Amino acid sequence: MAVHSSRTVSLCRSQNYCIPLQQSLKLTRLIQKESVELIRTYKASQGAMSELFCKSSSSEVPKPKISGLEPSERLLSVSSILQSFLPHLQRVLEQQTDLQSPSSRLLSELSNVRNRSTSLASVTSCLYQNLFPNLPAPELAGGPTQLPPSQNIFQQKVYGCVVLRRFKEFLLNVARELRTLKGPVCRGPPENTF
Repeated sequence: MAVHSSRTVSLCRSQNYCIPLQQSLKLTRLIQKESVELIRTYKASQGAMSELFCKSSSSEVPKPKISGLEPSERLLSVSSILQSFLPHLQRVLEQQTDLQSPSSRLLSELSNVRNRSTSLASVTSCLYQNLFPNLPAPELAGGPTQLPPSQNIFQQKVYGCVVLRRFKEFLLNVARELRTLKGPVCRGPPENTF
């Protein structure tokens, strides 16, 4: 974690805005790729009927849709939604820690995705602050994240799958958004970007 935080600080201080943008895009693609495998592992570890309950939905889980018209609004939306997913990923990890053996591949994959997502949240927030220094810093969309109340084991399995499925969809949207932003940011001088 110390290496991660020192890299984030150096990226935040970089005058070349293209570097944190490229880092965000690479990290998003990596997490998205890992999330596909994570969902497979999750379904396999949940037993019978996992395909069925993975089609469920939940109002407590953030929606994967990025909002806003301007690049600043869209990047702010990415940062806010990403921040709101982090407690859900942590909750799924905690729930599965109670249900899986400590050596479970699922726990390892969940932990990796959660840790990389935390890094992505830092880099994305840094990118937003660098590109739009005169705008307010990213905050959680709609205030603190609301987690679901206590759940039975079946509800935990459904919730975990919904979180992972929506997070994967969100990462696809983030990658698309960062690619769109990459053109103007990495092409010319930062003064003329937006």
